[in-house]
Amino acid sequence: METVRLDREIHHTTAANGVVVLSERVAHVRSAAVGVWVRTASAHEPRPKMGVSHLLEHMVFKGTERRTAQQIALELEARGGSLDAYTSRDSTAFQARVLDADLPRAVDVLTDIVRRPVLRDHDLSLERNVVLEEISTVEDTPDDLVFELLASTLWPEHPYGFSILGTRDTVGALSADDLKQLHGQAYFPGNCVIAAAGNLTHEGLLEELGQQGWLTGEAGRGKEEGAPPPLPPVPAAVRGHTSRHARDTAQTHIVIATDSVPFADRRKYALMVLSNILGGGMSSRLFQRIREELGLAYAVYSYASFYREIGVLGTYVGTQPAAAERATAAILEEYGRLAREGLRGEALAEAKRQTAGQLMLSLESPTARMYRLAGFALHGERYLSLDEMVATVEGLAEDEVGAVAAEFFAPGRQTTVWLGPEDRR
Repeated sequence: METVRLDREIHHTTAANGVVVLSERVAHVRSAAVGVWVRTASAHEPRPKMGVSHLLEHMVFKGTERRTAQQIALELEARGGSLDAYTSRDSTAFQARVLDADLPRAVDVLTDIVRRPVLRDHDLSLERNVVLEEISTVEDTPDDLVFELLASTLWPEHPYGFSILGTRDTVGALSADDLKQLHGQAYFPGNCVIAAAGNLTHEGLLEELGQQGWLTGEAGRGKEEGAPPPLPPVPAAVRGHTSRHARDTAQTHIVIATDSVPFADRRKYALMVLSNILGGGMSSRLFQRIREELGLAYAVYSYASFYREIGVLGTYVGTQPAAAERATAAILEEYGRLAREGLRGEALAEAKRQTAGQLMLSLESPTARMYRLAGFALHGERYLSLDEMVATVEGLAEDEVGAVAAEFFAPGRQTTVWLGPEDRR
C-alpha cells in the first residue's frame, strides 16, 4: 500500500488492488462518517438497462449472507447512527454516520451490504414496486420532473440524459440476474473509493478495512488502477432549444440551462461565483428582480452541478402560467447582462466573499468533509486544502470571470424546458 499525507489531518492510501482510501481526523467531535463509493452508476448504463444501478442500490439493503433486511436497518440505528445510500450519474454511494466508538461496526455493515448482498428473486419483486413508487413520486412532483426532462433534452442519446431511476418499462424488465451481473462487474475493491471523517485515525480505519478484506485481492480486473469505468463519448449538449411539456399544474415550472465544465476543471470556481451572484440567495440578482421587483415567482434560483465528464449550469423558476413568458424573458435579460459585463470591482469582490464563505460553512460536519474527500478521487481532481480552495476563489481575476460569463451565460446558448398547462391564448 502507498499512503500519502495530503494535509495535517488528511491521508490518502491506494492499495495494491486499486481501492482508494481517504480520511480526515476531526478530533473535537464524537462521531464518524464513513462511505463506500462504487465508480459505476447511471452514466454507465445502456438504455435498455436504465435504472439498474439504482435498483441494485436498493436491493443490497434487502439482505446479505449474514444479515436480514431488519438486522441491517437496526444495526446502526439502534445505537443512534444512520445508514443511507444514493445513486448519482457517476457513482453509487453507501454511507454511515455513527458514534466514533461504532466505526468498526459501520465498516462491517457497509462491507456486508456492498460486498455480500444475496439479491434474491422474491426480494426483487417487492423492491421493484418500491422503485416504481419512487418514479411515480417524481412524476407527481413537477419541480423534480422538470429536471428529468431537462437532462433528456440536453443529452437525448447519452446516459447523462437518462433517468437515474429508470422508466417503468426498463425497471419492470430488470431481473435478479441483471443485478448479480452488475454487482459482479462493479462492486469490487479496485472500483471503489472509501472515505471517512471524524474522530478517527487513518491507521485505525485501514486496520478495520483490512479485517474486512478491502485491502487485498485481485488488482483492477484489467482496468487502469484508480480509473473509473469508461463512459460512452459525451456529445455536445443540445443548446439554444426550447422544449414544452403539457401538464395540468397550478404553476409552470421552467429550467433554463446549458452544459458547462467537469468537476476537475478550474473554471468551475468562476461558475460557482457567477451562479451565486445570479441566483444563489435572497440577495441575488434573480431573486431581487424576479421575486422582489416583479413579483413573478416564489421560487427562483440558479445552480451549478459538476460531474466527471461534464457539468450543468442552470436556473429554475416556478410561476403562474400567464407570467411564464415574462419570467423567462426577465431571467434571460439577467443572463445577457452577466454575459456582457461579467463581474468587476466590488461586485466581484462581494461574490467571491460569498462563495468562499459558503465553502467554509459547508465543511462544518464530518459528513460534509467525507463527501469532499471522496469527490477528489471520484472526479480526478487533485486534492486542494480548504485554504487552497478559498485562495483559488479569492484569486479569480476580472478577465477570467468575464470570459467564463461570456461563454456559459450567453442567452443564445441556453436550452429552456417548460412543464405546465398548455398555452390557451
